[in-house]
Amino acid sequence: MKAVRFHEFGGPETLIYEDAPLPVAGPGEAVIQVKACALNHLDLWTRKGIPSYHINLPHIPGCDVSGMIDHVGKGVEGFMKGDRVLIAPGLSCFRCPPCLSGRDNLCEKYRIFGAGCDGGYAEFTKAPSSNLILIPDQLSYHEAAAFPLTFLTAWHMLIKRARLRPGQDLLVLAGGSGVGSAAIQIGKLAGARVIATAGTEGKLDQSLMIGADFVIDHSRGDFTEEVHRVTEGRGVDVVFEHVGPATFDWSLRALSKGGTLVTCGATSGPKVELDLRYVFSRELTLMGAIMGTHAELLEITHLMGQKKLRPIIDSVHPLSEARNLQEKMGSRDLFGKLILAPSLER
Repeated sequence: MKAVRFHEFGGPETLIYEDAPLPVAGPGEAVIQVKACALNHLDLWTRKGIPSYHINLPHIPGCDVSGMIDHVGKGVEGFMKGDRVLIAPGLSCFRCPPCLSGRDNLCEKYRIFGAGCDGGYAEFTKAPSSNLILIPDQLSYHEAAAFPLTFLTAWHMLIKRARLRPGQDLLVLAGGSGVGSAAIQIGKLAGARVIATAGTEGKLDQSLMIGADFVIDHSRGDFTEEVHRVTEGRGVDVVFEHVGPATFDWSLRALSKGGTLVTCGATSGPKVELDLRYVFSRELTLMGAIMGTHAELLEITHLMGQKKLRPIIDSVHPLSEARNLQEKMGSRDLFGKLILAPSLER
């Protein structure tokens, strides 16, 4: 089969479109003919090399995958050849105490598909059958690959962790990103008033098109004054933060008294300065979040099938263009997901 792999860590030039061995399903596994694989920033980080992921080389990246089951291994029930499926990106053991309590995203052996194992930049891939979800008839393969990781993360942050409620004000950082555009939609579905930031006029317009009530150009710097203007000096109830030190202080000061900041990432760096007096004097809540649970992804998939949420796709490309697409993702010149489709090679 054809696949895109890297044999060493480094820049986009390490990605090679080449022949690779076909995967074979072991017990409890299924081999999927990949129809679509969405890019994520995690693909860039794994290519650069992150010690916490323990990646074996050569490696096939790709976390968000949809396709058709080619064959299943021993002991697989509920799935068969020809089923249209997406792969839940969180790999858990479903046996440890966190898993058994429904918090499988906190599994003692938690990994992410395409980072902790070979992923979907290939014509075929394999996954545990416990990670397969049938694609609703209303969704295409491209749409099914465009939402799992980002929407699951945003849903877990806003609904499970921050407990976003109708009538609250929500500030979404970088609304033009994959996880940001998901947060805008989830915020509106939850009944919140959504303020989104973005760095270009095009992304500001597109954020409004997918549901944001107000938008702020964060390329101008400190956005707190504009947030307080929109909220009549009160501040927002929830800040959806995933940028890190470049925006963290502003995000904190955008909160109302008793507000909540929830974060899932640190794209601008891992360390921030924090004045604890500001946190306790205003009774602020700071929360972390990592991905989400399998049950949450099932709920999101159901909502996608009902068209109450919708994946945002920037463009679809042949598998052989993976290197160019990773460069495009690094430049942030996109709105929505970049999709690799192996079938476009033919």
